[in-house]
Amino acid sequence: MIDQLWLIPLGFVAGILGSMLGLGGGIIIVPVLTFLGFPPTVAVSNSLFAAFSNSVASTISYSKQKRIEYSLGLKLGLLAIPGTIFGAIISTDVAPDIFKILFGFVLIASSVYIFLSKQIESREKTISKQLIIFIIGSSFFAGIISSFFGIGGGIIFVPLMVVGMGMSMKRAAPTSQLILLFASLSGIIVHSILGHPDFLQSGFLAIGSFFGGLVGAKLSLSVKERNLKILISVVLLITAVKLFFDSLSNGSFSFIF
Repeated sequence: MIDQLWLIPLGFVAGILGSMLGLGGGIIIVPVLTFLGFPPTVAVSNSLFAAFSNSVASTISYSKQKRIEYSLGLKLGLLAIPGTIFGAIISTDVAPDIFKILFGFVLIASSVYIFLSKQIESREKTISKQLIIFIIGSSFFAGIISSFFGIGGGIIFVPLMVVGMGMSMKRAAPTSQLILLFASLSGIIVHSILGHPDFLQSGFLAIGSFFGGLVGAKLSLSVKERNLKILISVVLLITAVKLFFDSLSNGSFSFIF
């Protein structure tokens, strides 16, 4: 048990960043566990426990700050559940090197989102039938991403709310944490049924992530985000390159193409 305690500070750091950016801490936890040789299903399912714990803490804090759109968050959260079930099931047979390549692309997308999030424009939008269909499809896809990669799905939900629905970033990130409650919990249930997580490791990650979520929600009110976002974006890009390099060295790239 003692040799697993390092997972608590990992969850704490990931929880702070996940809460501030509305993405969930999986973009930090999953690469670290992957580099340390954890099988993809274990890394992903362990990360979802941290994502759930982080979303609970963040939702509590953001609720006190009155920054959550509850009706929208509940609807999008419920729409994501079928996708999380599908994502957990298809993650069972993914090869580690294929997972690294796919997750590398997710990290690149995350870094672009983080770096450009302040430039994402929010204007009041008219919710048309076409937009409703797009929102439903995006929520299902975000559920798949959440459960397959263990990252929560915020990379889809936050831009969807800001660009597609005209919500301010200040309310979109907190609302995303409410959505992640549903996405991560449903993913946890399916992954657990499939026997993927290590519950001791998941518990340590969840402890750190919970307190990181509380800290991150408070810091989001005052921290100067620009330098932090640049640093995180660079780290994610370097991580993505390392994942690609590891996969190429094992010959998995030719398998895909």
